[in-house]
Amino acid sequence: MLNPAALEQLLARAESVLGRLEAVLPSAPPVPDWQAAVAFRWRKRNGRGWLQAVPHPHPIRLSDLENIDNQKERITANTRQFVAGQAANNVLLTGARGSGKSSLVKAVLNQFSTKGLRLIEVDKEDLIDLADIVDLLDGRPEKFIIFCDDLSFEAGETAYKALKSVLDGSIAAPPDNVLIYATSNRRHLMPEYFSENLETCRVDDEIHPGETTEEKISLSERFGLWISFYPFSQDDYLAIAHHWARQLGVAEAVIAASEREALNWALSRGSRSGRVAWQFARDLAGRQKTSRRKLK
Repeated sequence: MLNPAALEQLLARAESVLGRLEAVLPSAPPVPDWQAAVAFRWRKRNGRGWLQAVPHPHPIRLSDLENIDNQKERITANTRQFVAGQAANNVLLTGARGSGKSSLVKAVLNQFSTKGLRLIEVDKEDLIDLADIVDLLDGRPEKFIIFCDDLSFEAGETAYKALKSVLDGSIAAPPDNVLIYATSNRRHLMPEYFSENLETCRVDDEIHPGETTEEKISLSERFGLWISFYPFSQDDYLAIAHHWARQLGVAEAVIAASEREALNWALSRGSRSGRVAWQFARDLAGRQKTSRRKLK
């Protein structure tokens, strides 16, 4: 049996070891401050994840998005049902790059944030934490959209299984206050190869896709609402470029004279997307302000 002096020395050494161990271990993740923001990002450090508030989310509005009226109407109706506590679907937005998929999700947040809608952005690499994120949100009074931007999976990746489970495949029912909105350039979120057509078989004059194709389709099918985006025409592209130029304070006379320049800008980029139109408008606005400064 240890004498009091030896016992005291042993306890002191134990406390010293625990102190050094606590310095090495990662600190507990902070509790989300739900009043601090309407948008959050999932962050990870030393294997622990937490929700980081985004104090200044993108201010884009639905009225800023031109020539995608049908897409705006469909996602707005779905989100309105969601914040009202009615049945709503997870949403997959697919199609041409730069056509407004991500911007539409951000605009929906700004439209409905005053009604309790919140947005949580999750990178593809962190999809394995989806179950933990959902647990954090379950029971909250707010309505949460988990946003996965530019989502796609390569052959051999397994993170998509976590997404499938949260969408529709877990033994636990998904919470009523959480939906997933994802954008992708791939309709089925995964690469499709010509060789997979060889797996197709004929059964009583019916064509049945192979197991590989079925596996890929099974992920995108878990999204109840598919919204497709298409390349813009020349007139659509110019209308978007002019809209953003006006928003950035470019004079109407300058906008009217910039049509050929806007088309050349798109030609040099190989795309007439909304993103390219926004980039041209920023360049035009910047050059106009620079010219004004030179005249002073």
